[in-house]
Amino acid sequence: MFWGYYGFDSTYLLVLIGLVLCVAASAKVKSAFAKYSRVRSRSGMTGAQAADMILKRSGIYDVRIEHVRGDMTDHYDPRSKTLRLSDTVYGSSSVAAVGVAAHECGHALQHARGYAPLSIRTALVPVANFGSSLAWPIFIAGLIFSFGPLLSLGIVLFMAAVLFQVVTLPVEFNASSRALKLLQSNGILYEDEIRDTRKVLSAAALTYVASVAASLLQLLRLIILAGGRRHDD
Repeated sequence: MFWGYYGFDSTYLLVLIGLVLCVAASAKVKSAFAKYSRVRSRSGMTGAQAADMILKRSGIYDVRIEHVRGDMTDHYDPRSKTLRLSDTVYGSSSVAAVGVAAHECGHALQHARGYAPLSIRTALVPVANFGSSLAWPIFIAGLIFSFGPLLSLGIVLFMAAVLFQVVTLPVEFNASSRALKLLQSNGILYEDEIRDTRKVLSAAALTYVASVAASLLQLLRLIILAGGRRHDD
């Protein structure tokens, strides 16, 4: 039996594994960004300037570039067509900052070109939000009242949130791939700088992979707990 009313719930090991993966991935991207934030690009362009050049040379003139407070809070908002760059990216001329700015431009290009995975992810946002907020309360209610349909509904709702994270993977990988090509084709970074930027973006991609892995482990835990309760019944 994997769980009990008074004993140690061994399925917590799945949660612990997921937590370790996420912490390790987060540490890696912070380390990579910190390292290459100290390497100034030879072009001297800031993240905001690089983003502006990339967007205009890609024929995109309706996306605003804004400064947003925080660390690693960079993102592209397709609803308002706004590219927001953080404190450590907007005004920095490091290869890390330019790379992150180009990555967000990659998302803007995906939006402008109708990239299917991005459209799917955007459509899944309300479903994922609904699922992530209600999955656990409904599942726990199913455990308390030993009511199978609630357990199943909780699992299905959690799967919706996991699906959103899975769809996010190709969106992020594609944005990074576009970023590296754009930085090279527009002459913003030299070849050796591209290699450094690739390390930063690859480290960032690992955080999404770790997040998916952690969510899948959590989903497995829900399935195991539901199976254990049904077996007890």
